[in-house]
Amino acid sequence: MYVILVYDIGERRVAKMLKLCRQYLNWIQNSVFEGEITEVKLKELLSVAKKIMKEEEDSIIIFKSRDEKWLEKEILGKEKNSLDTIL
Repeated sequence: MYVILVYDIGERRVAKMLKLCRQYLNWIQNSVFEGEITEVKLKELLSVAKKIMKEEEDSIIIFKSRDEKWLEKEILGKEKNSLDTIL
């Protein structure tokens, strides 16, 4: 499946969440990640994320799609992290 993950995490926990999410998804902008991931890997990511976050203060939002082709993405301004592969 293809996901977009967005988080709003307290300043003291941001570095840990960033490091975790980069292990599973592509960083595209501050606190925003996207990419292909299996259901099992997503559950694994969220399990670890729950240990990092404080549920009464922090939040994670996940947008799911069966495939990236069903998603239209438009970027205005400077793209923070291009996902283009250079061969």
